Amino acid sequence: MKKDIVFDPVEGVSITVVPDDNATEASENQLGWQVYLLNHNDFALQNVIVSSKGYGVDPEGEPIRTSTLRHVMLEVEPRSAVLIEPIDPALFHLNNQYWVSYYVDSKIFDKKFIFVPDSIVSDNLTHIALLERPGVLHS
Repeated sequence: MKKDIVFDPVEGVSITVVPDDNATEASENQLGWQVYLLNHNDFALQNVIVSSKGYGVDPEGEPIRTSTLRHVMLEVEPRSAVLIEPIDPALFHLNNQYWVSYYVDSKIFDKKFIFVPDSIVSDNLTHIALLERPGVLHS
């Protein structure tokens, strides 16, 4: 059962949303953003599963939910970045959730990264060292 599994805190793993090479700060309302999983650790992550979805409400108060997408990576190398998916800026007004689960040796790690509405904007860009480019980082 899930209550019997000990989940240690996730350290050295983060999610970032970056404009692609063809996007500029002025084009944040157009296509051209990518979501990456970052492994800042000195060890590889094994059997990585990333589940992504968006949710929120429209201006009339009706709930909005996107499809849930699941991505599997057998291994994420140490000190590396792996592309998860492109993201449409039309979804930036929603909560964008990335639930990451992975193994290190025989221990399982699990964490939800939630980008709150309108947090993926050019004002929040910071330098992402593993990618050598700017992005919105969630640790």
